[in-house]
Amino acid sequence: MAKGQQHLDWMNEKLDLGLSFIKAQVTIDSKIDGQSENQYQQAIYDLAVSKAEIECAKAFLVNAASGTAFDESMASTFAAQMIQQVSSRLASSDDFGLAHETIRLSEGTRLFCSRLLSHGNLAGLGEQLIQRQGDLGKRGLEPEKQLMADTFRQFAEEVVGPLAEQIHRQDLIIPDAILDGLRELGCFGLSVPEQYGGLLPDDREDSLGMIVVTEELSRVSLGGAGSLITRPEILSRALLEGGTLEQKQHWLPRIASGDALCAVAITEPDFGSDVASVKLKATMTEAGWLLNGEKTWCTFAGKAHVLLTLARTESDTALGHRGLSLFLVEKPSTGDSEFEVVQPQGGELSGKAISTIGYRGMHSYQLFFKDYLVPHSHVIGEGQGLGKGFYFTMRGFTGGRIQTAARACGVMQGAFDQALRYARDRKVFAMPIADFPLSKIKLVKMAMAVAAGRQFTYAVGRLMDQGKGQMQASLVKLMTCKSAEWVTRQAMQLHGGMGYAEEVAVSRYWLDARVLSIFEGTEETLALKVVGRRLVEQAR
Repeated sequence: MAKGQQHLDWMNEKLDLGLSFIKAQVTIDSKIDGQSENQYQQAIYDLAVSKAEIECAKAFLVNAASGTAFDESMASTFAAQMIQQVSSRLASSDDFGLAHETIRLSEGTRLFCSRLLSHGNLAGLGEQLIQRQGDLGKRGLEPEKQLMADTFRQFAEEVVGPLAEQIHRQDLIIPDAILDGLRELGCFGLSVPEQYGGLLPDDREDSLGMIVVTEELSRVSLGGAGSLITRPEILSRALLEGGTLEQKQHWLPRIASGDALCAVAITEPDFGSDVASVKLKATMTEAGWLLNGEKTWCTFAGKAHVLLTLARTESDTALGHRGLSLFLVEKPSTGDSEFEVVQPQGGELSGKAISTIGYRGMHSYQLFFKDYLVPHSHVIGEGQGLGKGFYFTMRGFTGGRIQTAARACGVMQGAFDQALRYARDRKVFAMPIADFPLSKIKLVKMAMAVAAGRQFTYAVGRLMDQGKGQMQASLVKLMTCKSAEWVTRQAMQLHGGMGYAEEVAVSRYWLDARVLSIFEGTEETLALKVVGRRLVEQAR
Protein backbone atom coordinates (compact mmCIF):
# COMPACT_ATOMS: atom_id res chain seq x y z
CA MET A 1 0.00 0.00 0.00
CA ALA A 2 1.11 3.56 -0.68
CA LYS A 3 2.92 5.16 2.23
CA GLY A 4 0.84 7.06 4.71
CA GLN A 5 -1.75 4.61 6.01
CA GLN A 6 -0.18 4.35 9.47
CA HIS A 7 -0.06 8.14 9.74
CA LEU A 8 -3.72 8.42 8.78
CA ASP A 9 -4.60 5.77 11.38
CA TRP A 10 -2.78 7.81 14.02
CA MET A 11 -4.71 10.93 13.06
CA ASN A 12 -7.97 9.00 13.16
CA GLU A 13 -7.22 8.02 16.73
CA LYS A 14 -6.90 11.69 17.67
CA LEU A 15 -10.22 12.47 15.98
CA ASP A 16 -11.85 9.69 17.98
CA LEU A 17 -10.46 11.17 21.20
CA GLY A 18 -11.93 14.54 20.28
CA LEU A 19 -15.32 12.96 19.52
CA SER A 20 -15.29 11.12 22.85
CA PHE A 21 -14.59 14.38 24.66
CA ILE A 22 -17.46 16.15 22.87
CA LYS A 23 -19.80 13.27 23.61
CA ALA A 24 -19.07 13.58 27.32
CA GLN A 25 -19.83 17.31 27.22
CA VAL A 26 -23.16 17.04 25.41
CA THR A 27 -24.60 13.86 26.95
CA ILE A 28 -27.23 14.13 29.69
CA ASP A 29 -28.87 11.00 31.09
CA SER A 30 -27.26 8.87 28.35
CA LYS A 31 -28.77 11.02 25.57
CA ILE A 32 -27.38 13.76 23.36
CA ASP A 33 -28.74 17.07 24.64
CA GLY A 34 -29.55 19.42 21.78
CA GLN A 35 -28.81 22.63 23.66
CA SER A 36 -25.46 21.36 24.89
CA GLU A 37 -24.68 20.06 21.42
CA ASN A 38 -25.25 23.52 19.97
CA GLN A 39 -22.52 24.92 22.21
CA TYR A 40 -20.02 22.74 20.40
CA GLN A 41 -21.23 23.29 16.84
CA GLN A 42 -17.91 24.59 15.52
CA ALA A 43 -15.97 21.71 17.07
CA ILE A 44 -18.43 19.12 15.76
CA TYR A 45 -18.33 20.71 12.31
CA ASP A 46 -14.51 20.65 12.31
CA LEU A 47 -14.40 17.01 13.41
CA ALA A 48 -16.89 15.99 10.71
CA VAL A 49 -14.86 17.74 8.00
CA SER A 50 -11.66 16.20 9.38
CA LYS A 51 -13.16 12.71 9.34
CA ALA A 52 -14.20 13.22 5.69
CA GLU A 53 -10.68 14.35 4.76
CA ILE A 54 -9.01 11.37 6.42
CA GLU A 55 -11.42 8.85 4.90
CA CYS A 56 -10.90 10.44 1.49
CA ALA A 57 -7.14 10.09 1.82
CA LYS A 58 -7.55 6.44 2.83
CA ALA A 59 -9.59 5.66 -0.28
CA PHE A 60 -6.97 7.36 -2.45
CA LEU A 61 -4.21 5.26 -0.88
CA VAL A 62 -6.13 2.01 -1.39
CA ASN A 63 -6.52 2.69 -5.11
CA ALA A 64 -2.83 3.66 -5.45
CA ALA A 65 -1.69 0.41 -3.86
CA SER A 66 -1.99 -1.44 -7.17
CA GLY A 67 -0.96 1.51 -9.33
CA THR A 68 2.23 3.13 -10.56
CA ALA A 69 4.88 5.15 -8.75
CA PHE A 70 3.03 8.28 -9.86
CA ASP A 71 -0.21 6.99 -8.31
CA GLU A 72 1.62 6.27 -5.05
CA SER A 73 3.27 9.69 -4.98
CA MET A 74 -0.01 11.49 -5.60
CA ALA A 75 -1.91 9.53 -2.94
CA SER A 76 0.86 9.77 -0.33
CA THR A 77 1.25 13.49 -0.88
CA PHE A 78 -2.49 14.03 -0.57
CA ALA A 79 -2.47 12.00 2.67
CA ALA A 80 0.29 14.24 4.02
CA GLN A 81 -1.72 17.33 3.09
CA MET A 82 -4.81 16.03 4.90
CA ILE A 83 -2.80 15.08 8.00
CA GLN A 84 -1.32 18.56 8.13
CA GLN A 85 -4.75 20.19 7.71
CA VAL A 86 -6.42 18.08 10.36
CA SER A 87 -3.53 18.45 12.79
CA SER A 88 -3.62 22.25 12.48
CA ARG A 89 -7.38 22.25 12.97
CA LEU A 90 -7.20 20.16 16.15
CA ALA A 91 -4.45 22.38 17.53
CA SER A 92 -6.47 25.54 16.93
CA SER A 93 -8.96 25.17 19.81
CA ASP A 94 -9.35 23.72 23.29
CA ASP A 95 -12.91 22.64 22.44
CA PHE A 96 -11.68 19.23 21.28
CA GLY A 97 -10.35 18.44 24.74
CA LEU A 98 -6.96 17.41 23.38
CA ALA A 99 -3.73 18.32 25.11
CA HIS A 100 -0.99 19.75 22.94
CA GLU A 101 1.21 16.74 23.63
CA THR A 102 -1.58 14.44 22.46
CA ILE A 103 -1.88 15.92 19.00
CA ARG A 104 1.79 16.75 18.44
CA LEU A 105 2.95 14.91 15.32
CA SER A 106 5.46 12.15 15.92
CA GLU A 107 8.89 12.65 14.35
CA GLY A 108 8.08 10.02 11.72
CA THR A 109 4.78 11.64 10.77
CA ARG A 110 6.31 15.11 10.76
CA LEU A 111 9.09 14.00 8.42
CA PHE A 112 6.56 12.18 6.20
CA CYS A 113 4.52 15.36 5.81
CA SER A 114 7.40 17.83 5.46
CA ARG A 115 9.16 15.74 2.80
CA LEU A 116 6.09 15.22 0.64
CA LEU A 117 4.76 18.74 1.06
CA SER A 118 8.08 20.40 0.27
CA HIS A 119 7.84 22.83 -2.59
CA GLY A 120 10.37 20.82 -4.54
CA ASN A 121 8.37 17.61 -4.31
CA LEU A 122 5.10 19.33 -5.18
CA ALA A 123 6.61 21.14 -8.16
CA GLY A 124 8.20 17.89 -9.33
CA LEU A 125 4.84 16.12 -9.17
CA GLY A 126 3.33 19.03 -11.07
CA GLU A 127 5.97 18.64 -13.80
CA GLN A 128 5.12 14.95 -14.10
CA LEU A 129 1.45 15.82 -14.33
CA ILE A 130 2.08 18.26 -17.18
CA GLN A 131 4.22 15.71 -19.01
CA ARG A 132 1.36 13.24 -18.61
CA GLN A 133 -0.93 15.85 -20.22
CA GLY A 134 -3.13 15.94 -17.15
CA ASP A 135 -3.60 12.19 -16.80
CA LEU A 136 -4.46 11.75 -13.12
CA GLY A 137 -3.40 8.15 -12.93
CA LYS A 138 -5.22 4.92 -12.17
CA ARG A 139 -9.00 5.29 -12.30
CA GLY A 140 -9.63 1.73 -11.18
CA LEU A 141 -12.84 1.00 -13.10
CA GLU A 142 -13.94 -2.40 -14.29
CA PRO A 143 -14.05 -2.72 -18.14
CA GLU A 144 -17.86 -2.44 -18.20
CA LYS A 145 -17.81 0.76 -16.17
CA GLN A 146 -14.96 2.20 -18.20
CA LEU A 147 -17.01 1.59 -21.35
CA MET A 148 -19.93 3.45 -19.79
CA ALA A 149 -17.63 6.32 -18.89
CA ASP A 150 -16.20 6.48 -22.41
CA THR A 151 -19.65 6.34 -24.02
CA PHE A 152 -21.11 9.17 -21.98
CA ARG A 153 -17.94 11.24 -22.21
CA GLN A 154 -18.20 11.09 -26.00
CA PHE A 155 -21.87 12.11 -25.86
CA ALA A 156 -21.07 14.94 -23.46
CA GLU A 157 -18.27 16.27 -25.64
CA GLU A 158 -20.14 15.94 -28.95
CA VAL A 159 -23.69 16.91 -27.96
CA VAL A 160 -23.63 18.73 -24.62
CA GLY A 161 -20.36 20.63 -25.05
CA PRO A 162 -21.39 22.75 -28.06
CA LEU A 163 -24.55 23.83 -26.21
CA ALA A 164 -23.18 24.27 -22.69
CA GLU A 165 -22.11 27.93 -22.88
CA GLN A 166 -25.28 28.98 -24.69
CA ILE A 167 -27.43 27.29 -22.05
CA HIS A 168 -25.55 29.07 -19.28
CA ARG A 169 -25.24 32.55 -20.74
CA GLN A 170 -28.81 32.72 -22.04
CA ASP A 171 -30.28 30.83 -19.07
CA LEU A 172 -31.99 28.33 -21.37
CA ILE A 173 -33.87 25.17 -20.44
CA ILE A 174 -32.08 21.97 -21.48
CA PRO A 175 -32.79 21.46 -25.21
CA ASP A 176 -34.42 18.34 -26.61
CA ALA A 177 -31.20 17.42 -28.43
CA ILE A 178 -29.65 16.56 -25.05
CA LEU A 179 -32.78 14.98 -23.55
CA ASP A 180 -33.46 12.80 -26.60
CA GLY A 181 -29.85 11.64 -26.78
CA LEU A 182 -29.83 10.65 -23.13
CA ARG A 183 -33.12 8.81 -23.57
CA GLU A 184 -31.53 6.73 -26.31
CA LEU A 185 -28.56 5.91 -24.07
CA GLY A 186 -30.85 4.74 -21.26
CA CYS A 187 -29.61 7.46 -18.93
CA PHE A 188 -32.89 7.87 -17.03
CA GLY A 189 -33.08 4.16 -16.24
CA LEU A 190 -29.78 3.82 -14.38
CA SER A 191 -31.58 3.42 -11.05
CA VAL A 192 -34.55 1.43 -12.41
CA PRO A 193 -34.36 -2.40 -12.27
CA GLU A 194 -34.24 -4.30 -15.56
CA GLN A 195 -37.62 -5.90 -14.87
CA TYR A 196 -39.14 -2.42 -15.14
CA GLY A 197 -37.24 -1.44 -18.29
CA GLY A 198 -34.17 0.12 -16.68
CA LEU A 199 -30.44 -0.67 -16.67
CA LEU A 200 -30.12 -1.60 -12.98
CA PRO A 201 -29.67 -5.36 -12.42
CA ASP A 202 -32.67 -6.94 -10.70
CA ASP A 203 -30.54 -8.79 -8.18
CA ARG A 204 -28.10 -6.15 -7.02
CA GLU A 205 -27.38 -2.45 -6.72
CA ASP A 206 -25.11 -0.69 -9.19
CA SER A 207 -24.30 2.71 -7.78
CA LEU A 208 -20.99 2.85 -9.63
CA GLY A 209 -22.65 2.89 -13.05
CA MET A 210 -24.75 5.88 -12.06
CA ILE A 211 -21.69 7.56 -10.57
CA VAL A 212 -19.47 7.35 -13.65
CA VAL A 213 -22.26 8.53 -15.98
CA THR A 214 -23.04 11.49 -13.73
CA GLU A 215 -19.35 12.33 -13.49
CA GLU A 216 -18.79 12.36 -17.24
CA LEU A 217 -21.87 14.48 -17.96
CA SER A 218 -21.01 16.96 -15.19
CA ARG A 219 -17.49 17.25 -16.58
CA VAL A 220 -18.98 19.22 -19.49
CA SER A 221 -22.05 20.84 -17.92
CA LEU A 222 -23.61 20.44 -14.48
CA GLY A 223 -26.88 22.20 -15.28
CA GLY A 224 -27.04 21.15 -18.92
CA ALA A 225 -26.71 17.40 -18.36
CA GLY A 226 -24.91 16.34 -15.18
CA SER A 227 -27.91 16.65 -12.87
CA LEU A 228 -30.52 15.03 -15.08
CA ILE A 229 -30.12 11.61 -13.46
CA THR A 230 -30.61 12.83 -9.91
CA ARG A 231 -34.36 13.35 -9.92
CA PRO A 232 -35.34 10.03 -11.58
CA GLU A 233 -32.90 8.32 -9.22
CA ILE A 234 -34.54 9.83 -6.11
CA LEU A 235 -38.05 9.08 -7.38
CA SER A 236 -37.15 5.53 -8.41
CA ARG A 237 -35.61 4.71 -5.03
CA ALA A 238 -38.62 6.13 -3.20
CA LEU A 239 -40.96 4.01 -5.35
CA LEU A 240 -38.86 0.88 -4.90
CA GLU A 241 -38.83 1.46 -1.15
CA GLY A 242 -42.51 2.14 -0.55
CA GLY A 243 -44.55 1.93 -3.76
CA THR A 244 -47.22 -0.66 -4.45
CA LEU A 245 -46.64 -3.23 -7.19
CA GLU A 246 -49.11 -1.38 -9.41
CA GLN A 247 -47.29 1.92 -8.86
CA LYS A 248 -43.94 0.37 -9.70
CA GLN A 249 -45.32 -1.26 -12.85
CA HIS A 250 -46.91 1.99 -14.00
CA TRP A 251 -44.24 4.55 -13.16
CA LEU A 252 -40.85 2.88 -13.32
CA PRO A 253 -40.92 1.99 -17.05
CA ARG A 254 -41.98 5.56 -17.84
CA ILE A 255 -39.16 6.95 -15.73
CA ALA A 256 -36.62 4.59 -17.29
CA SER A 257 -37.57 5.55 -20.84
CA GLY A 258 -37.54 9.26 -20.07
CA ASP A 259 -41.21 9.55 -21.05
CA ALA A 260 -41.93 10.82 -17.54
CA LEU A 261 -39.41 13.51 -16.65
CA CYS A 262 -39.17 14.06 -12.88
CA ALA A 263 -38.76 16.82 -10.34
CA VAL A 264 -38.61 16.68 -6.53
CA ALA A 265 -40.78 19.09 -4.50
CA ILE A 266 -39.55 18.80 -0.91
CA THR A 267 -38.07 22.14 0.16
CA GLU A 268 -40.31 24.96 1.42
CA PRO A 269 -39.55 28.67 1.92
CA ASP A 270 -39.19 28.29 5.68
CA PHE A 271 -37.92 24.74 5.76
CA GLY A 272 -34.95 23.54 3.73
CA SER A 273 -32.96 20.72 5.28
CA ASP A 274 -35.51 20.49 8.11
CA VAL A 275 -37.66 18.15 6.03
CA ALA A 276 -39.75 16.93 8.96
CA SER A 277 -41.24 20.42 9.42
CA VAL A 278 -42.78 20.88 5.96
CA LYS A 279 -46.21 22.51 5.89
CA LEU A 280 -47.68 21.78 2.45
CA LYS A 281 -51.13 20.55 3.43
CA ALA A 282 -52.84 17.52 1.94
CA THR A 283 -56.56 17.13 2.72
CA MET A 284 -58.33 13.88 1.92
CA THR A 285 -61.58 14.01 -0.07
CA GLU A 286 -63.62 11.34 -1.79
CA ALA A 287 -62.03 12.20 -5.13
CA GLY A 288 -58.45 12.30 -3.80
CA TRP A 289 -56.15 14.63 -1.92
CA LEU A 290 -56.23 18.43 -2.19
CA LEU A 291 -52.78 20.05 -1.92
CA ASN A 292 -52.47 23.58 -0.59
CA GLY A 293 -49.27 25.47 0.09
CA GLU A 294 -45.90 26.32 -1.36
CA LYS A 295 -42.67 24.63 -2.38
CA THR A 296 -39.43 26.18 -3.50
CA TRP A 297 -36.17 25.19 -5.20
CA CYS A 298 -37.97 22.53 -7.20
CA THR A 299 -35.43 21.96 -9.96
CA PHE A 300 -36.73 21.01 -13.42
CA ALA A 301 -40.35 21.48 -12.32
CA GLY A 302 -41.36 23.15 -15.58
CA LYS A 303 -40.11 20.42 -17.90
CA ALA A 304 -41.15 17.61 -15.54
CA HIS A 305 -44.25 15.48 -16.05
CA VAL A 306 -44.37 14.33 -12.42
CA LEU A 307 -43.37 16.00 -9.15
CA LEU A 308 -42.33 13.85 -6.18
CA THR A 309 -44.03 15.93 -3.50
CA LEU A 310 -43.84 15.66 0.28
CA ALA A 311 -46.97 16.91 2.07
CA ARG A 312 -48.52 16.85 5.52
CA THR A 313 -51.44 14.44 5.65
CA GLU A 314 -51.87 14.73 9.42
CA SER A 315 -52.92 18.11 10.78
CA ASP A 316 -51.26 17.46 14.14
CA THR A 317 -47.83 19.09 13.69
CA ALA A 318 -46.62 17.39 16.86
CA LEU A 319 -46.38 14.19 14.82
CA GLY A 320 -43.45 15.74 12.92
CA HIS A 321 -42.15 13.44 10.21
CA ARG A 322 -44.73 10.79 11.09
CA GLY A 323 -47.46 13.01 9.64
CA LEU A 324 -45.93 13.26 6.16
CA SER A 325 -46.78 11.36 3.00
CA LEU A 326 -45.26 11.29 -0.46
CA PHE A 327 -47.30 12.12 -3.58
CA LEU A 328 -46.78 11.70 -7.32
CA VAL A 329 -48.18 14.94 -8.73
CA GLU A 330 -48.76 14.92 -12.48
CA LYS A 331 -48.61 18.04 -14.64
CA PRO A 332 -48.05 19.00 -18.30
CA SER A 333 -44.42 19.47 -19.36
CA THR A 334 -43.34 22.96 -20.38
CA GLY A 335 -40.08 24.69 -21.14
CA ASP A 336 -41.37 28.05 -19.93
CA SER A 337 -39.92 29.90 -16.97
CA GLU A 338 -43.48 30.37 -15.69
CA PHE A 339 -46.44 28.01 -15.91
CA GLU A 340 -49.97 27.58 -14.58
CA VAL A 341 -52.09 24.43 -14.56
CA VAL A 342 -55.83 24.69 -13.90
CA GLN A 343 -57.73 21.47 -13.32
CA PRO A 344 -61.35 20.96 -14.49
CA GLN A 345 -62.57 21.06 -10.90
CA GLY A 346 -60.71 24.34 -10.29
CA GLY A 347 -57.48 23.22 -8.64
CA GLU A 348 -54.38 25.22 -9.55
CA LEU A 349 -50.66 24.63 -9.69
CA SER A 350 -48.37 27.46 -10.75
CA GLY A 351 -44.62 27.81 -10.92
CA LYS A 352 -42.05 30.52 -11.49
CA ALA A 353 -38.35 29.96 -12.15
CA ILE A 354 -35.93 31.47 -9.62
CA SER A 355 -33.08 33.47 -11.13
CA THR A 356 -29.72 31.95 -10.16
CA ILE A 357 -26.07 32.85 -10.75
CA GLY A 358 -25.23 29.37 -12.01
CA TYR A 359 -26.54 25.82 -12.35
CA ARG A 360 -28.50 26.94 -15.39
CA GLY A 361 -30.30 24.64 -17.77
CA MET A 362 -32.77 22.95 -15.44
CA HIS A 363 -34.34 26.00 -13.73
CA SER A 364 -35.41 25.82 -10.09
CA TYR A 365 -39.01 26.86 -9.43
CA GLN A 366 -41.16 28.24 -6.70
CA LEU A 367 -44.43 26.30 -6.74
CA PHE A 368 -47.90 27.27 -5.51
CA PHE A 369 -50.61 24.67 -4.88
CA LYS A 370 -54.26 25.71 -4.52
CA ASP A 371 -56.73 22.85 -4.06
CA TYR A 372 -54.68 20.84 -6.53
CA LEU A 373 -56.27 17.38 -6.73
CA VAL A 374 -54.08 14.28 -6.58
CA PRO A 375 -55.74 10.83 -6.88
CA HIS A 376 -55.56 8.36 -3.99
CA SER A 377 -53.56 6.06 -6.27
CA HIS A 378 -50.79 8.65 -6.43
CA VAL A 379 -49.85 8.42 -2.75
CA ILE A 380 -46.70 6.31 -2.68
CA GLY A 381 -47.71 3.10 -0.94
CA GLU A 382 -51.37 4.26 -1.06
CA GLY A 383 -53.05 3.62 2.30
CA GLN A 384 -50.05 1.73 3.66
CA GLY A 385 -47.79 4.64 2.74
CA LEU A 386 -49.61 7.34 4.71
CA GLY A 387 -47.31 8.86 7.31
CA LYS A 388 -44.23 7.17 5.81
CA GLY A 389 -43.30 9.81 3.27
CA PHE A 390 -40.31 11.04 5.25
CA TYR A 391 -38.72 7.59 5.27
CA PHE A 392 -39.32 7.08 1.54
CA THR A 393 -37.81 10.51 0.88
CA MET A 394 -34.69 9.75 2.92
CA ARG A 395 -34.23 6.50 1.01
CA GLY A 396 -34.16 8.49 -2.19
CA PHE A 397 -31.81 11.16 -0.87
CA THR A 398 -29.15 8.69 0.25
CA GLY A 399 -28.52 7.91 -3.38
CA GLY A 400 -28.79 11.62 -4.14
CA ARG A 401 -25.79 12.40 -1.92
CA ILE A 402 -23.45 9.94 -3.58
CA GLN A 403 -24.62 11.23 -6.93
CA THR A 404 -23.89 14.80 -5.85
CA ALA A 405 -20.37 13.65 -5.01
CA ALA A 406 -20.11 12.32 -8.57
CA ARG A 407 -21.33 15.65 -9.90
CA ALA A 408 -18.68 17.42 -7.84
CA CYS A 409 -15.97 15.14 -9.25
CA GLY A 410 -17.11 15.88 -12.78
CA VAL A 411 -17.14 19.64 -12.21
CA MET A 412 -13.67 19.48 -10.65
CA GLN A 413 -12.31 17.46 -13.56
CA GLY A 414 -13.82 19.85 -16.11
CA ALA A 415 -12.34 22.90 -14.36
CA PHE A 416 -8.95 21.21 -14.02
CA ASP A 417 -8.94 20.34 -17.74
CA GLN A 418 -9.64 23.98 -18.58
CA ALA A 419 -6.95 25.25 -16.22
CA LEU A 420 -4.24 22.90 -17.48
CA ARG A 421 -5.00 23.70 -21.11
CA TYR A 422 -4.85 27.44 -20.45
CA ALA A 423 -1.69 27.20 -18.33
CA ARG A 424 0.13 25.36 -21.10
CA ASP A 425 -1.00 27.75 -23.85
CA ARG A 426 -0.83 31.13 -22.10
CA LYS A 427 2.61 32.78 -21.99
CA VAL A 428 3.70 35.39 -19.45
CA PHE A 429 7.20 36.89 -19.59
CA ALA A 430 7.94 34.63 -22.56
CA MET A 431 7.10 31.49 -20.53
CA PRO A 432 3.98 29.30 -20.41
CA ILE A 433 2.19 29.78 -17.10
CA ALA A 434 2.53 26.05 -16.51
CA ASP A 435 6.34 26.35 -16.37
CA PHE A 436 6.30 28.46 -13.21
CA PRO A 437 6.80 26.45 -9.97
CA LEU A 438 3.80 28.04 -8.28
CA SER A 439 1.58 27.06 -11.20
CA LYS A 440 2.87 23.49 -11.06
CA ILE A 441 2.08 23.34 -7.34
CA LYS A 442 -1.41 24.75 -7.89
CA LEU A 443 -2.09 22.26 -10.67
CA VAL A 444 -0.90 19.24 -8.72
CA LYS A 445 -2.92 20.21 -5.65
CA MET A 446 -5.98 20.54 -7.87
CA ALA A 447 -5.23 17.19 -9.49
CA MET A 448 -4.88 15.48 -6.10
CA ALA A 449 -8.23 16.87 -4.97
CA VAL A 450 -9.90 15.59 -8.15
CA ALA A 451 -8.32 12.14 -8.05
CA ALA A 452 -8.85 11.69 -4.31
CA GLY A 453 -12.48 12.79 -4.48
CA ARG A 454 -13.07 10.39 -7.37
CA GLN A 455 -11.61 7.40 -5.54
CA PHE A 456 -13.53 8.25 -2.37
CA THR A 457 -16.75 8.44 -4.40
CA TYR A 458 -16.07 5.13 -6.14
CA ALA A 459 -15.22 3.44 -2.83
CA VAL A 460 -18.44 4.63 -1.19
CA GLY A 461 -20.45 3.64 -4.27
CA ARG A 462 -19.10 0.09 -4.04
CA LEU A 463 -19.88 0.06 -0.32
CA MET A 464 -23.45 1.16 -0.97
CA ASP A 465 -23.85 -1.67 -3.47
CA GLN A 466 -23.22 -4.00 -0.53
CA GLY A 467 -26.08 -2.42 1.41
CA LYS A 468 -23.72 -0.32 3.54
CA GLY A 469 -22.21 3.14 3.36
CA GLN A 470 -25.08 5.41 4.41
CA MET A 471 -22.81 7.41 6.69
CA GLN A 472 -20.01 7.39 4.13
CA ALA A 473 -22.36 8.80 1.48
CA SER A 474 -22.73 11.90 3.62
CA LEU A 475 -18.97 12.08 4.25
CA VAL A 476 -18.11 11.91 0.57
CA LYS A 477 -20.72 14.52 -0.33
CA LEU A 478 -19.27 16.83 2.29
CA MET A 479 -15.70 16.30 1.09
CA THR A 480 -16.12 16.47 -2.67
CA CYS A 481 -18.39 19.51 -2.67
CA LYS A 482 -15.94 21.52 -0.58
CA SER A 483 -13.14 20.38 -2.88
CA ALA A 484 -15.08 21.33 -6.01
CA GLU A 485 -15.47 24.90 -4.86
CA TRP A 486 -11.74 25.13 -4.10
CA VAL A 487 -10.60 23.50 -7.33
CA THR A 488 -12.80 25.68 -9.54
CA ARG A 489 -11.57 28.79 -7.73
CA GLN A 490 -7.97 27.79 -8.41
CA ALA A 491 -8.84 27.15 -12.04
CA MET A 492 -10.22 30.69 -12.30
CA GLN A 493 -7.11 32.08 -10.63
CA LEU A 494 -4.82 30.38 -13.12
CA HIS A 495 -6.79 32.06 -15.91
CA GLY A 496 -6.06 35.48 -14.41
CA GLY A 497 -8.39 38.19 -15.70
CA MET A 498 -9.84 35.84 -18.31
CA GLY A 499 -11.13 33.63 -15.52
CA TYR A 500 -13.60 36.38 -14.67
CA ALA A 501 -14.90 36.60 -18.24
CA GLU A 502 -18.07 34.83 -19.28
CA GLU A 503 -16.53 33.88 -22.58
CA VAL A 504 -14.25 31.45 -20.76
CA ALA A 505 -15.96 28.28 -19.50
CA VAL A 506 -14.04 28.16 -16.23
CA SER A 507 -16.19 30.93 -14.75
CA ARG A 508 -19.25 28.72 -15.33
CA TYR A 509 -17.60 25.82 -13.51
CA TRP A 510 -16.96 28.02 -10.47
CA LEU A 511 -20.54 29.27 -10.39
CA ASP A 512 -21.88 25.73 -10.75
CA ALA A 513 -19.59 24.37 -8.03
CA ARG A 514 -21.02 26.86 -5.56
CA VAL A 515 -24.41 25.15 -5.52
CA LEU A 516 -23.02 21.71 -4.71
CA SER A 517 -22.46 22.51 -1.02
CA ILE A 518 -26.02 23.82 -0.76
CA PHE A 519 -28.37 21.24 -2.21
CA GLU A 520 -28.89 17.62 -1.06
CA GLY A 521 -28.29 18.93 2.46
CA THR A 522 -26.26 22.11 3.03
CA GLU A 523 -22.65 21.69 4.05
CA GLU A 524 -23.34 22.89 7.60
CA THR A 525 -26.48 20.80 8.12
CA LEU A 526 -24.78 17.73 6.72
CA ALA A 527 -21.70 18.18 8.88
CA LEU A 528 -23.63 18.92 12.09
CA LYS A 529 -26.91 17.02 11.93
CA VAL A 530 -25.97 13.98 9.87
CA VAL A 531 -22.23 13.30 10.01
CA GLY A 532 -21.28 15.04 13.24
CA ARG A 533 -24.19 13.77 15.32
CA ARG A 534 -23.64 10.19 14.16
CA LEU A 535 -19.93 10.39 14.93
CA VAL A 536 -20.61 11.77 18.39
CA GLU A 537 -23.23 9.11 19.10
CA GLN A 538 -20.84 6.34 18.03
CA ALA A 539 -17.91 7.70 20.04
CA ARG A 540 -16.73 5.64 23.01
